[in-house]
Amino acid sequence: MLADDNITVIFETRDVHPTGFLDGRPQLEFVKDGQQTRIDCDYIAGCDGYHGASRAAVPRDMITEYERIYPFGWLGLLSETPPVHEELIYANHKRGFALCSMRSHTRSRYYIQVGLDEKIEDWSDERFWDELKKRLPEHIAANLVTGPSIEKSIAPLRSFVAEPMRFGNMFLVGDAAHIVPPTGAKGLNLAASDMYYLSTALIAHYNEGRDDLLDRYSETALRRVWAAVRFSWWFTSIMHKFNEDPIEHKIQLAELDYLMSSTAGKTTIAENYVGLPFDPTFK
Repeated sequence: MLADDNITVIFETRDVHPTGFLDGRPQLEFVKDGQQTRIDCDYIAGCDGYHGASRAAVPRDMITEYERIYPFGWLGLLSETPPVHEELIYANHKRGFALCSMRSHTRSRYYIQVGLDEKIEDWSDERFWDELKKRLPEHIAANLVTGPSIEKSIAPLRSFVAEPMRFGNMFLVGDAAHIVPPTGAKGLNLAASDMYYLSTALIAHYNEGRDDLLDRYSETALRRVWAAVRFSWWFTSIMHKFNEDPIEHKIQLAELDYLMSSTAGKTTIAENYVGLPFDPTFK
């Protein structure tokens, strides 16, 4: 257990169960060091991820879940190599999507689109680098520094949203309530957005005795969530190979050409990728 003047963090618990949140008497029950423990709360913030206990504790007839599974995943490789470029590179190729990203000036993360039936053990480092080079422009591939992988994994892509995001005195936050494809880089951004709205609402409650922002939390957060889900879906749809239809690939290229040659197109990409503004009335 770690503590400071404002917060206590408890590690290595099990059997975590939020209870009483629908009756105005929220409690968090868990086992720590073999002892059953209970914390009485005013509110519970369910920031425990997609597989956490918070959403699972909600009665099924009170929650609606929306999900879309994409027919491919991302094979990612992390290496102690300098990035191939100072900017992110998104590649739409007839062999499939590729992404080059930076972790630091000496560490890089690369991704390629693969089928959901692929196995990580079938992808040697050499095979990965060869496939990545094929999906990049020649002048970029020529500058790619390869090396041993630190970590490799295959992540499936999906969109998921749970509504609402408030259940009595418990609020869902971040991945507990929503998942987006990583194409739009919105997962962590949405978690921060949820926390902004919830913290603003809690501060108003405790400092001013106001509950109007708590009452608006779910609606306001979900408006931003669905905007990010839409952008992530759209960006995924124009960057990935979904089938062997050559017409679909040509349409993707035509849309990308428009986006990159149009001021309106560039603005659409920029404002959605950076992040849409917060609700100015939420204060």
